[in-house]
Amino acid sequence: MDLRDFQELMRRTYAERDAARGPDATFRWLVEEVGEVARAMRRGDPENLREEVGDALAWLTSLANLLGVDIADAAARYEHGCPKCGGMPCACPL
Repeated sequence: MDLRDFQELMRRTYAERDAARGPDATFRWLVEEVGEVARAMRRGDPENLREEVGDALAWLTSLANLLGVDIADAAARYEHGCPKCGGMPCACPL
């Protein structure tokens, strides 16, 4: 599934609930899911990590839907390497 298909899937599945919740609350859910990614990293459980990364991606996509951001267009910023230095790999100073 590509990013546009995923975004449309999230829109069809959650648009009504996301709209009722609003962008601010959806953002807070996203932040909570990112925290769960951190916990899964510390535990070193690959299956849980896969689930939590998926959840974080879903919440980010829901937020993008609410804000009118096309995820594929946002990702395209990186299609030629680092958007700052243009390198692949990135050559920006740490």
